[in-house]
Amino acid sequence: MSNPQQTASSIIPALRYRDANEAIEFLCAAFGFTKHLIVPDNSGGIAHAQLTLGKGMIMLGSARDDEFGRLVSPPANPTAPTNQALYLVVPDADAHFERSQKAGATIIVEPKDEDYGGRGYTCRDPEGHVWTFGTYDPWHEHHG
Repeated sequence: MSNPQQTASSIIPALRYRDANEAIEFLCAAFGFTKHLIVPDNSGGIAHAQLTLGKGMIMLGSARDDEFGRLVSPPANPTAPTNQALYLVVPDADAHFERSQKAGATIIVEPKDEDYGGRGYTCRDPEGHVWTFGTYDPWHEHHG
């Protein structure tokens, strides 16, 4: 077993999607994720996938009625409130915004400078998960 202190990130969000195959393609095209591991299921969906962005990773799979699926599901619809959101550090929020917008992300908050430092924007993916991308890196910037 590896030591978590030796991993790139010790927190890895896990998401479910109704169409995980389409979600993977969108997340890579719009947000710049890279496919790390894709495990198809026996019904054309995704049993498990790992996507990386910089030193971070997300895991995802197809929405299904199993033990984990009864706890975690995609948003009810693409505009429904969610109970969580993801924040990812990017080197250039404006360039990332352009890429996301061109790929079809639904922009919720346009790029702006934040009072606490950095610049960022917020969007939704096609199934309604909320994502914020910004230059503020709490590991490297400390404010009062």
